[in-house]
Amino acid sequence: MFIKTLSLKDYRNYLQSEVNFSSGINILFGKNAQGKTNIIEAIYLCATSKSHRTSNDKELINLNKNESHIKLVISKQGIDENIDIHLKKNNRKGIAINKNPIKKLNELLGVMNVIIFSPEDLGLIKNGPRERRRFINIELCQLDSIYYYNLQQYNKILQQRNNLLKKMKKNNKIDKTISIWNNQLSIYGSKLIAQRQEFINNLNLIIQKIHSDISGNKENLTLKYEKNVSDIDFIQKLESNINKDIKFGSTSVGPHRDDIMFLINGIDIRKYGSQGQQRTAALSLKLSEIKLVMEKIDDTPILLLDDVLSELDEDRQKYLIQSLVDIQTIITCTGIEDYIKNSINIGRLYKVSKGNVTLYNL
Repeated sequence: MFIKTLSLKDYRNYLQSEVNFSSGINILFGKNAQGKTNIIEAIYLCATSKSHRTSNDKELINLNKNESHIKLVISKQGIDENIDIHLKKNNRKGIAINKNPIKKLNELLGVMNVIIFSPEDLGLIKNGPRERRRFINIELCQLDSIYYYNLQQYNKILQQRNNLLKKMKKNNKIDKTISIWNNQLSIYGSKLIAQRQEFINNLNLIIQKIHSDISGNKENLTLKYEKNVSDIDFIQKLESNINKDIKFGSTSVGPHRDDIMFLINGIDIRKYGSQGQQRTAALSLKLSEIKLVMEKIDDTPILLLDDVLSELDEDRQKYLIQSLVDIQTIITCTGIEDYIKNSINIGRLYKVSKGNVTLYNL
């Protein structure tokens, strides 16, 4: 799959703009704060309905406007599909696929598969577990509508259980209905655990070879899914932790507390790895993600590289660039010297300045 065109109207600093992309490598270059990342964000929004930078849709609308429109045309195995998103400051956003408004988000997920890689992702290993859970959730939601449904149900039940715990703290009583929420939480939580374990297992089949190549066969990288609780003793742990949960007004057991361990030669690099090892592992993870998505959807995802090349050393730059074969890649950067130096085969080159995108010839 590849994006053919992206049209923006009153989106952040873009009043009216349309970009026609190559199916290969597209580079958007320009000074900082000109709108390069806004294009990446708009594409990501069309794939997931969410920004990767903010949870407030109002921030996506031009400061002087009340509405914003994003239109994207994607080609999938020779067939064009249209994604339209209408943002409003005083109302919920509207999403349409091929001019048909959707009622549920899962109708959008999977229409376009994107993988985003930014400098922040290089800190995925050293950051807290919330970032690693977010990584799992974003990818699995794009790949599996059932996972999205299970996650949605789990989060709703978790919120209801937490609300009940807060009431129990005030009343100093254990509400009998807590057992109902325990049961429901364990049902959907167990499904998430099984799906996440399968995802990590599949990544492990891919990541070890990639990481070994990047590290010059010096390091063996393994991912380990750290479950907060197993499906076998889920309800039992919810019940045994009830007094603690009432005290803090939140649920201490469940997949919302899960994590991923990154082991290089058996050592947990979240705690003991060098910055170089952590960054290389993050790069290996993203490249593995591409291969896994290709296997799952029998197509190529779209890769978004947001100013990430400058954060990598020369060896990692070369490995990443050599991996960009037969996959549409949209890259943002301040200068194009690194790409020319690495003899990258550029499909289209655009200069971005003050919310304007113009085709640029080398």
